[in-house]
Amino acid sequence: MDDISTFDGLARLYDLAMPPARYAPLAAGLARARRPVHRALDVGGGTGRAAAAIRPETVVVDAAPGMLRRARSKGHSTVAGDATRLPVADDSVDATLVVDALHHMPDHHGVVGELYRVLRPGGVAILREFDPTTLPGRALVAAEHAGGFGSTFHTPAALLDLLEAGGFAADVVDGGFGYTVVGTVESEGHKSGHG
Repeated sequence: MDDISTFDGLARLYDLAMPPARYAPLAAGLARARRPVHRALDVGGGTGRAAAAIRPETVVVDAAPGMLRRARSKGHSTVAGDATRLPVADDSVDATLVVDALHHMPDHHGVVGELYRVLRPGGVAILREFDPTTLPGRALVAAEHAGGFGSTFHTPAALLDLLEAGGFAADVVDGGFGYTVVGTVESEGHKSGHG
């Protein structure tokens, strides 16, 4: 069973097991935007934990139909989609969020490329992940692999490098077991010259 079908099956219980997304690191990421944030995508957003924590017009994008049903039942706008082929136009959103989800996505370079593609100049990609070098991080890695997930975790420095390789100006905005890295699309000229 792949990660998508596992999450599809867990959708009804997911919110009981997972705490709400933390607002403070997401707000710190949004503050890095060099443009007003009116439209955001919660990529791999499941039941809308990150979308619920911020309040611009946020669309939850997920590949698991059960998770999207739960998000819609909570009043979120949703769209089915793969994080490496986001179903939105180039330069169409001000912020993207990938909260506690990147490690479940098999093609991290492809995800970062899509985040960059859909963001307007001055927009931000906010990624919240778990540091596998911390004690709780090592336990999480072991638990996910024992549970059959194909998870791949990055250290904050490695995720920073991944975003910078994808064209972003990137920063770590908070550290620890759960950490947040923010990538900013610098300018229109910079973006059109990327690739």
